[in-house]
Amino acid sequence: MTSISEEELAELRERGKRLSAVYVYEAPLRAWHWLNALAIVCLCLTGYFIGQPLPTMPGEASANFLMGYIRFVHFTAALLFVVGFIGRMYWALVGNHHASQLFILPFWKGVWWVEVWEEIRWYLFLKREPRKYVGHNPLAQLAMFFFIVLGSLFMIFTGLALYSEGLMQGSWADKIAGWVLPMLGGSADVHAYHRLGMWIFVVFIIIHVYVAIREDIMSRQSIVSTMISGVRTFKDDRAE
Repeated sequence: MTSISEEELAELRERGKRLSAVYVYEAPLRAWHWLNALAIVCLCLTGYFIGQPLPTMPGEASANFLMGYIRFVHFTAALLFVVGFIGRMYWALVGNHHASQLFILPFWKGVWWVEVWEEIRWYLFLKREPRKYVGHNPLAQLAMFFFIVLGSLFMIFTGLALYSEGLMQGSWADKIAGWVLPMLGGSADVHAYHRLGMWIFVVFIIIHVYVAIREDIMSRQSIVSTMISGVRTFKDDRAE
C-alpha cells in the first residue's frame, strides 16, 4: 500500500475513484509519536513534583533520595524529548509528504483557512458531516504546529536554560540556552514560564485524546489505530 498526497487524492476524486485505506504514517514517525507521548507524561508528572516537592521524609537524609530520583527521571526524559524532536525534524525532511505536515502550514492559501473554519464548526457540533483528510486536517495541523512544534521548542530552551544553572556557566547547556535566562527575566521567571508550559501541554493532551477518540467514532475514519498501523481506513465512500 502506497502513500498519497492531498493533491493526488483530489485527482482521484475528480476521476470518481474511492479509497478505503491509505498508508499515511511511516514507522519512524509512529515510534516518535508514542515515545514522545511517554516522555511528555514523565516530564509532566515529575515536573509537577519538582515545582511542588513532597513533604519532608522521616529519617536520615542519606536514606531518602526520592526527589533526587524524580529529578533524574525528569532530566532523562527531557534529554530523550530533545533527541526525539531533533529526529522528528530530520524525518520531516527525509520521510513522506505527511511527515512534513507538522512543520509546514500552508497559511498563504485562502482555501486552507476556509477549511480550518469548517473544522472548527465540525468540532463545535455546528456541522453534520466532516470532511475527510489523508493526513492531519487543517485545524489539527494548526494546533500541532503551535503546541507541538513551537511549544516543544519553548519547553526545550527554557528547560535547558534551567538545567544549565546546575551545570554552571560555560557548560554545553549554558552555551545552547543560557541566553534564555536574562532574556525572560531571570531564573524565577523562567521557572514560572516553564511550569506554565507544562500545564498548557496537559490541557493539550486532554483535548488531543478527546478529539482523536471523537473522530474515530463520529467521522467514520481511523484516527487512533492509524498511529499504530500507519494506515488510515475510511468507513464509508471516500475521503476529502
